Parts: sequence; structure tokens; C-alpha cells
Amino acid sequence: MHFHKRKFFVFTVILSVLTIGIISFTIPTQPKLRNLKVLPQNISHDSLEHIMDGFKAALGVKCSFCHVPSKTQPGRMDPASDENPKKDIARAMMRMTMEINEKYVGQIPHADSVQIQMVTCATCHRGKSKPELQ
Repeated sequence: MHFHKRKFFVFTVILSVLTIGIISFTIPTQPKLRNLKVLPQNISHDSLEHIMDGFKAALGVKCSFCHVPSKTQPGRMDPASDENPKKDIARAMMRMTMEINEKYVGQIPHADSVQIQMVTCATCHRGKSKPELQ
């Protein structure tokens, strides 16, 4: 009987160690986001990716339109770098659309009841890298 208790204890310890090991490898760690000047500092990686995907679709571009290649990791982008001036233009455009939505669209009486659309990158860009007026 004592042998079975010991066997059960060893089995439980091994199972616990394996479980902790598996969990530590499967729980994704949140990468440290750097150099956010317009977006919130505490934005989740998934939310940031969603926003970047929206920019790519609205402008019909790829990541390299605003981001430069990494100098330390070949084949990867350096999202924190400010070397590409288009990144500053994107920030200015983000501030502009936020201001338009807050100062103007947000002040339209009954805007929430008639579902007035907010201004986004796609409002002017329509899938092109340069904004186009109709």
C-alpha cells in the first residue's frame, strides 16, 4: 500500500512539472511595444496589429511603406524606427482624423442616433497611398 502512495506522489509531481512546462511555453508573452507617439502606450499587440492592418487596407500598401528594415534582424521590419518620414506623416494624419472626429463629427447633434460614420484613413485614401478626392 505504501508503494502505491509513493508511486502516486511521484506521478503527481512529474505531471505537475510537465503541466507547468507546457503552460510556460504556450502562454504568449506580450512583446514590449516601443515608440508609440499617438496610439496608447498600453495598447495590446493584437489591437495594434488590427490597426496596422486597417492602415494597409485603407492605403493599399505593405508594412514597408512606413517601416524600415531592421538593422539587426535581416528580413524583419523595425517598427520602432523613425527613419522613414512617412511614419511621421501617418502620425499627423492620425491626429488629424482624431481631431476631425472629436471636434466636428462628434459635435453633430444627434450623431449617435443617426449613426454618422467617423472619418478614417479610407475616407480619403480609398485604397491608394495618396488621398484622392472624388
